[in-house]
Amino acid sequence: MLRKSLAAAALGAALMPAAVTAQELTVVSFGGSYQAAQSKALFQPAAAALGIKLKEETYTGIADLRLKVKAGAVTWDVVASGSGSAARAGAEGILEKLDYKVIDTSSFLPGLWQDHCVGGDVFSTVLAWNTKTYGDKGPQSWADFWDVKKFPGKRSYRNAVAGSLEPALMADGVPPEKVYEVLSAPGGIERAIKKIKELKPHVAVWWSSGAQHAQLMKDGEVDMVNGWNGRFDVVAKDGGKVAYTFNQALLDYDCYAIAKGAPNRDLAMKFLAEISKPQYQAEFTKYITYGPTNRKAYDLGTIDAAYAKRLPSHPDNAARQLPVNLQWYIQNEAKAAAAYQNMLTE
Repeated sequence: MLRKSLAAAALGAALMPAAVTAQELTVVSFGGSYQAAQSKALFQPAAAALGIKLKEETYTGIADLRLKVKAGAVTWDVVASGSGSAARAGAEGILEKLDYKVIDTSSFLPGLWQDHCVGGDVFSTVLAWNTKTYGDKGPQSWADFWDVKKFPGKRSYRNAVAGSLEPALMADGVPPEKVYEVLSAPGGIERAIKKIKELKPHVAVWWSSGAQHAQLMKDGEVDMVNGWNGRFDVVAKDGGKVAYTFNQALLDYDCYAIAKGAPNRDLAMKFLAEISKPQYQAEFTKYITYGPTNRKAYDLGTIDAAYAKRLPSHPDNAARQLPVNLQWYIQNEAKAAAAYQNMLTE
């Protein structure tokens, strides 16, 4: 009997690592206050609900995943991404196609999911300024952002093409509704980059992450920056001197994807189904001012009505913004990104 017990214990010990591995998921996101909010509202509660272990890592974007896929060394399961980057990555074949029989998007707002990525929150790329420098009378348009005489001071701008060309064209006088038409026409990308070149001498920092541009404003290192509204709200809540406008902002969404060749693809699909539920998305708004993609999140009664008016997807705010055109990014991001990087290194 003792031998049998010892043999059973040994067999159980031998099998245990495999069982744990099968129920462990690795999720990667962008760090800072954004990932802290994701972890508290989405990642950890969903892992607990599914009874799995979760490992969280940070990255700078899809380019990091591309390297792993090409090297055949994918260790991540779920990756957070901007919608445009995900659309391009899906077209490239470095993301798994999602199973919408598992992930329920029937109550999602229109257009907030795609074949390779499911929307998690709605955000805006806004123009933010240092209230210590400009008070409440800060820049209200991208033309103001470019106007270094009317608004002298240090700028910060993104070091990647996503969300960078559209403000440049609006600063150059293109109406928001014509921006993608101009960008799609011959010479459109070049026109936007030429406009950014004008601003380049006044850009003190080319930021590479949301955590970085939030820190720049928190430290008062720059006077104005383009960036993500929720990050600035966190800075303001912590006493930072920052304000922003939804005028001419870019309305976009973050989403969740599964890396091509993910070690735990099926489990990752169940995880995405879990965090797409309305209660998780409603909870996420408590930590950062990004709107839910699941409209039922508003019906739960847990999002304060006054607070809802501060969210990017609120009708009053959405009406002042330019929705990001994912199709344009699928077709043009690679070419535009190469031109943008050339501009940065010139």
